[in-house]
Amino acid sequence: MSISPDAVTVSRGVCDGASRLIENIRSVIYIDRVKLEYLLAAKIAGGHVMLADSHGVGKTSLARALSQSIVWKKRDLSEEGISVDPFSRIQCTVDLLPQDILGYTRIDGATNQLMFTRGPIFAHFVLCDEINLLTPKTQGSFFQAMEEQTVTIEGRTYHLEDPFFIIATMNLKGAHLFPLPAPQLDRFMIQLSMGYPAEDDEAAIVRQHGREDGWKGFDPVVTSEELAQWQSDVDRVHISDEVVRYIVACVRETRKHPDVLVGASPRTGVKVSRLVRSLALVRGVDYVPIDMVKEVFHVAVSHRLILRDPDMSANEIIDSVLSSVPVEQKRRKRS
Repeated sequence: MSISPDAVTVSRGVCDGASRLIENIRSVIYIDRVKLEYLLAAKIAGGHVMLADSHGVGKTSLARALSQSIVWKKRDLSEEGISVDPFSRIQCTVDLLPQDILGYTRIDGATNQLMFTRGPIFAHFVLCDEINLLTPKTQGSFFQAMEEQTVTIEGRTYHLEDPFFIIATMNLKGAHLFPLPAPQLDRFMIQLSMGYPAEDDEAAIVRQHGREDGWKGFDPVVTSEELAQWQSDVDRVHISDEVVRYIVACVRETRKHPDVLVGASPRTGVKVSRLVRSLALVRGVDYVPIDMVKEVFHVAVSHRLILRDPDMSANEIIDSVLSSVPVEQKRRKRS
């Protein structure tokens, strides 16, 4: 395998910037570095992230820290001339309607003209807090935005400008929750759980954030232009035919498992491929090893499976899949 020196330089440059971003976030959020690498890789890969966890573990603070680590343009417009915010937060409630997220058309009383009022989806970075409090109809308003990066409102299509990234948080327990349907979960590149911190980390959280100045000195460390460049650099990371075939074999194996009602879709292989190339960039590697595919398969695939027994763990299924799919030896060229 021959990797160009240019690709090596690119991967090292992205790694340096990503490390700067990760350490900045970890200065205010206590989170495992590897999980933060996954989240950042999903962002660079052009995907979206679901944070599924209990109340109060820092899901919203993590999204805030990531957003505030970026220097955004002072003003940005969509192709249709709609103003785009750097960051927006949607606090989900059961009475929220699709137009509260996407926007709506109204008549201006002064001019008697139709005016478009944009919704919070018109932002580079959207935090959708407690998405499973939304009714299914309102949850569905995210489908087109996540898949096509456009929204259609009253027959007119509007583009959502790069970078466009959604972090949704989902509570695992609570009242009035509406589980997301499988097709919508499939739109998220990864699903992460922050989990509870270690005892010493929890004590540090209390000491730091039990004060009003817990975020003092927290400043952005990368620009939105850098993020956009990193996203375009993903395609420069080498992924061999053997790795691609391994990804496909693992995805297809989920459909054969006796405990799986609906396995991973072909879209899954595309997402995993892009995710591992992005993670390679974050770690300063210019190619994708098989072990990296195995590493991310849980966070990239577990939320895409529909199990026959809902009480079963999807991660156990994935462990079984990874152990049963052989790693193909590199094919030798005939002399």
